[in-house]
Amino acid sequence: MKRDRAETIALLALAHIAGDETLLHEFMRESGMDATTLQQAAGDPAVLGGVLDFILGDDSRVTAFAAAAGLKPEEPMRARFELPGGTPGDQGAL
Repeated sequence: MKRDRAETIALLALAHIAGDETLLHEFMRESGMDATTLQQAAGDPAVLGGVLDFILGDDSRVTAFAAAAGLKPEEPMRARFELPGGTPGDQGAL
């Protein structure tokens, strides 16, 4: 997978998170980011990696996101590998 595709998937994941108030609050709590910081950092590949880490941290999140985005369930993980901190076995945090 190319880096630009990985970033697109991560941005789709961010939109998915933002579209669910409960998920958004959970993401902000776990990441320590507030809405303003998140908006400002949304294009940062490291932050996008963190977004995917959050999605990948729970099977139900992966399943729901993949279904909503029309992706295969393994695509978010493949995308994560292309972003900073995303080497297999080293799923970097925000």
